[in-house]
Amino acid sequence: MSRFLQLHYLTIYPPSNPNRDDQGRPKTARFGGVDRLRISSQSLKRAVRTSELLETRLAGHMGARTQRVGEVVAGHLRELKAEEPRLSEISRAIADAFGKMKPAPSLLTEQLAFISPAERERALELAEAMLADPELYRAKAGAAKKGGKKAEKTGEGAGSGAYAIPAQDLLRTADGAVDVAMFGRMLADDPDFNREAAVQVAHAITTHRALVEDDFYTAVDDLKTAAEDAGAGFVGDAGFGSGVFYLYVCVNCDLLEKNLAGDNPLAVAGLEALVEALATTSPSGKQNSFAHRPRAGYVRAEFGRQQPRSLACAFFRPVTGGDLLAASISALEAEAASLDRAYGQNWESAAMNVPDGTGTLADVLTFVRRAFANG
Repeated sequence: MSRFLQLHYLTIYPPSNPNRDDQGRPKTARFGGVDRLRISSQSLKRAVRTSELLETRLAGHMGARTQRVGEVVAGHLRELKAEEPRLSEISRAIADAFGKMKPAPSLLTEQLAFISPAERERALELAEAMLADPELYRAKAGAAKKGGKKAEKTGEGAGSGAYAIPAQDLLRTADGAVDVAMFGRMLADDPDFNREAAVQVAHAITTHRALVEDDFYTAVDDLKTAAEDAGAGFVGDAGFGSGVFYLYVCVNCDLLEKNLAGDNPLAVAGLEALVEALATTSPSGKQNSFAHRPRAGYVRAEFGRQQPRSLACAFFRPVTGGDLLAASISALEAEAASLDRAYGQNWESAAMNVPDGTGTLADVLTFVRRAFANG
């Protein structure tokens, strides 16, 4: 059985709207027969991945999620004084490895693709080599690449000069991109170079019943004269909510290390950054309107080789009372103890409990580092 790190967070969000639905209102879910506020896993992962903390701690080891690989290559070729049509041909051929291209002359892919620093560097190297050698990777129009993906057609008719770049000459199955190793990627045309996510992130939900409220607001025209009507220049309404959110995250530590080409120190650095970022960052939706900048009030880390389990069932019956955070902590710890007793599990654990003044984030990070080293 793989080594797993499980992370449980309880975080108080003040009135805010960090993650909106298609109507611009806070996302919700019905759980245990009552309405809860919800923050999607996609929103949480992006907040972590783009946080200043990860960008600083893991500088040089962060990928990019983009449609613009072709534009990056084209910009590099322009610096080398490349001209059309060669510039576009090469840029589109290389970008095609990361996803289906939009119709020419666009240099964008149809989908976003996760690209590691090593793959970006390799793409620029290939572009330089193809510019220097016009016949490099040339193929008949419609020729198949190794790996099964069709070569991109750069013109009409036979002899138009299509390229066939073997996927293995550009793509990587493992390297030093920590965010790609954590959250995975899918390349539909080159599935051999997909990466399974080592980090699973649940949707965060409130531990208690919570409803969306409405804020009616107005904007005043500063240049309106006293002789005009007294009405506002604009009126509107916005939804918001507040509550204690439970977040569950599960990390397959062996897979994380594998995705990082066996780089153990980098895997540890990535884990520490992930644990801290989840405790200190949040989605930035409507940040200027609500200034929500919460910190986790409770963090529980568990390490072991048993089958992982979420503790969301602790809140199937919504917590109540005057201190919802304390009640949530109590319910979570009781559920963990009950499940471990029933299933005979024995997870090593460490916790930071802000209300009780026990444990610190540094203690949790030390536990994670030692558990990973000794596990």
